[in-house]
Amino acid sequence: MFEDFVDSFLNVEIVLRAWPILLRGLGQTLLLSAVVVPLGLAGGLAIALLSRARSRWVRWPLAAWTDTFRSLPPLVLLIFLYAGLPFMGVDLGPWGAVALAFFLNTGAYYGEVLRAGLDSVPPGQMEAARALGLRPWLALWLVVIPQAVRNVLPDLVSNTLEVVKLTSLASVVAMPELLFQARQAQSVTYNASPIVAAAMAYFIILWPVVRLLSRLENKAIAGR
Repeated sequence: MFEDFVDSFLNVEIVLRAWPILLRGLGQTLLLSAVVVPLGLAGGLAIALLSRARSRWVRWPLAAWTDTFRSLPPLVLLIFLYAGLPFMGVDLGPWGAVALAFFLNTGAYYGEVLRAGLDSVPPGQMEAARALGLRPWLALWLVVIPQAVRNVLPDLVSNTLEVVKLTSLASVVAMPELLFQARQAQSVTYNASPIVAAAMAYFIILWPVVRLLSRLENKAIAGR
């Protein structure tokens, strides 16, 4: 029984045969993460800054936008953008659909985190920076935003961790990232070992981030 388990899920020979396409898939996953994380952060920062506008005609639509894309499951949003938009004459392709879906979804989550960070910075910090002669945008960029990011750094790292894991959803639109390539190898070999190898690759990449998150959370608790 144990031998059957090893042969079906931990077959080293099959993993070595599938390794070249798994490695290409890993490269795509890392590239995708390097694109969608900065996109989400940029969108989140824009949302956080706009949410501080005095006009309710800015804040209310922005709140509706944020709630909408936080409520929609990322997989549903991705399928709609990839398969639904072509009926409207807009074909984004796999990369465009994934990038836009993650921008909309993760930007909304990052926006809420960064908004909380901005709210945590005392107003006196901006006033002090302005008293030193800094322009408002420069005071915001050099004084307020760094403190806001520091205050919510554990939440930002946790959200980024989730974003990297969610990149596996790109497999549903045939983007050749790690999970897609593992499933392709499984379909050819009729063996689940490539899927297990892909899971181990995710673990090796993300485990250091998990440990970093734990340290940041412990420091945040100790500093209270």
